[in-house]
Amino acid sequence: MHRTTRIKITELNPHLMCVLCGGYFIDATTIIECLHSFCKMCIVRYLETSKYCPICDVQVHKTKPLLNIRSDKTLQDIVYKLVPGLFKNEMKRRRDFYAEHPVDASNGSNEDRGEVADEDKRIITDDEIISLSIEFFDHMTDRYRYLQCPAAMTVMHLRKFLRSKMDIPNAYQVEVMYEDEPLKDYYTLMDIAYIYTWRRNGPLPLKYRVRPNCKKMKVSHAQQEGQNSASRSGPESDSASDKAGSPAGAPSTSSSLPSPGTPAQSPHPQLPHGPINVNGTPTAAPPTPSRPFTQFGSGSSGGNKPRKVSLNGSSTSSG
Repeated sequence: MHRTTRIKITELNPHLMCVLCGGYFIDATTIIECLHSFCKMCIVRYLETSKYCPICDVQVHKTKPLLNIRSDKTLQDIVYKLVPGLFKNEMKRRRDFYAEHPVDASNGSNEDRGEVADEDKRIITDDEIISLSIEFFDHMTDRYRYLQCPAAMTVMHLRKFLRSKMDIPNAYQVEVMYEDEPLKDYYTLMDIAYIYTWRRNGPLPLKYRVRPNCKKMKVSHAQQEGQNSASRSGPESDSASDKAGSPAGAPSTSSSLPSPGTPAQSPHPQLPHGPINVNGTPTAAPPTPSRPFTQFGSGSSGGNKPRKVSLNGSSTSSG
């Protein structure tokens, strides 16, 4: 996510102020030999008595130092845009000056005289009201909404306004756009006017569109993937366990494992439950004790009684 960093104007002052007068640049002028900048009036007065740069002592020119200085419009525009109220105060000061000296008013441009029309104005202040138009981004309708907002209003505030005005649920996100490019939440209307060179020849044209929330879509997609992977791994794990427990999957040995239909044989012999044939003579099987056997030894008064088994008509005692 993009993180914004706010910088105080005092941190930029060394790059925006003239070392000769100690104020912000007015009609910024740069020496082409060393690229140091000053106010135009300040550097012109200084070079009347010196031919060297006031900062680095580089020789500007041997005889005519004014030939090696240039007006820096870009730097001056940056200063006007960064310092609140500077442009407005400077234009007022110039108008007041030429009102007191009407003879000198014929020379110079409208900006030099402080007469700048609204359509030619390049500087926007935070408290200025900007007219904007907003429409739905589908290229199918011509329904516009017109608003008047302060220049310091951000795109995030505009998105919240559209959400509440259009009753857009939280499952959808609102994007504000200039032409086909989405705008950052921290952009102000003043930033948009500067970035996209709005010429004040009409309302600031903005668009908006509504899309499903990406975060919720990603979460639901991840949950669906997890369910699909679980459903795929379930049969595979069951089949794998079946293969591991099946006789075909086990290594073949001389003794085969019993099948499910074959009763498992106990390692200890069990007494039969039916009649026993001993030498052709049927004999009754001994009754199954209804209680567990007790151990021989101390603790039993009578011990165990011997059993009689008939063999070939003769009775024998066992035990």
